[in-house]
Amino acid sequence: MSADLHRLANGLSVAIDPLPGSESVALGLYAKVGSRSEPEPLSGLAHLVEHMVFKGARGRDTRALAEAIEDVGGHLNAWTSRDQTAFHGRALARDLPLVAELIADLVRAPHFDDAHLEREKQVILSELGECVDSPDDLVHDHLFEAAFDGQAIGRSVLGRAETVRAIGRDDCLGWLDQQFVPSRLILAAGGKVDGQALLGLAERLFGDLEPTPEPAIEPARFTRGVRNDRRVFEQAHWCVALPGLRSADPQVPALSIFVQALGGGSSSRLFQELREERGLAYSIYAWNQGFDDTGLVGIGCAADRARAAESIALAREVLGQASETLSEPEVQRARAQIEAGLLMSQESPQGRADHLARSIEIFGRIVSPDELIANLRAVDAPAARAAGAALLDGPVAVASVGAKLALAA
Repeated sequence: MSADLHRLANGLSVAIDPLPGSESVALGLYAKVGSRSEPEPLSGLAHLVEHMVFKGARGRDTRALAEAIEDVGGHLNAWTSRDQTAFHGRALARDLPLVAELIADLVRAPHFDDAHLEREKQVILSELGECVDSPDDLVHDHLFEAAFDGQAIGRSVLGRAETVRAIGRDDCLGWLDQQFVPSRLILAAGGKVDGQALLGLAERLFGDLEPTPEPAIEPARFTRGVRNDRRVFEQAHWCVALPGLRSADPQVPALSIFVQALGGGSSSRLFQELREERGLAYSIYAWNQGFDDTGLVGIGCAADRARAAESIALAREVLGQASETLSEPEVQRARAQIEAGLLMSQESPQGRADHLARSIEIFGRIVSPDELIANLRAVDAPAARAAGAALLDGPVAVASVGAKLALAA
């Protein structure tokens, strides 16, 4: 791997991973902060700020921002999660300075015009309404509420209608000023990129940021809980969560393989048993998600309402059986799926930039795909089964939307 990591004097990280044969560059500014850092009365602030910066920055309004990047055939976008905010763009390599300038303007000189803010709140409220009308999205928000009851990490990234309405211009400005400190920022590029050129851009655009301390993030604690939404839909959507591992835990490779074998594809145990053998559900899957201080493993399903209880009981039975009987061929298949996904992501500039940023956020360094694959290949069936068995010892959180049953955690 040819990736390099540099740090500016103020603590901002700059990561570069050239992709031979590429004509384009993907550049992102990744901030290790998201919705779990928000005060409860302003829930949804991080996501609203992500939207608002595109309404005008420095000398450009919304249209001028869009035209600047599209004049060169590129694009800009962003996302917000519970623990990360990213502003990223892609263009031909010759236009790297423009992409870097636009991203810097978004986070360093947004207008946050009051009229635009009120208008964008209405957009967010519409997005909230869309989520409420989408049970497959809503059930995951309910699951986090149940798994992390009363905690910032358990709140929806979108916030609530009343908290979004309460956000003002000063809140938006304060969020960027207080939370986007240099030690939390990673400028990562993949594709056809010159390392020295990017370092020069980073120094010019971000080198004067003051190295202020990072605000504390509320620790998370997995709790037992249940959230049921009894509204009537054609399908019953349910999710079960169990305590997982923090992102940097050495046992993550074993857990990842177990979860992939359990419900990560059409050959997985859950898919074969619930869908192929029993016809209980069209959609059945499992996933694991890690954070700095905690993690969760989830099982999700959309089933006929009359068979929701049967499907959730069988899924938990399959989980228990897998922790005892998962075979070496299943482990090898799950490993191959994870390896392929990792290596395929490295074939795109954006995939390389995303990998750089997440690796630095988790480990404080660039962890190469080769190192990650070596860790996966060290996992055998007994290790994967042990990772699965450890899931059974902790509390359980359950969420449902549209079910006609009282689910017990």
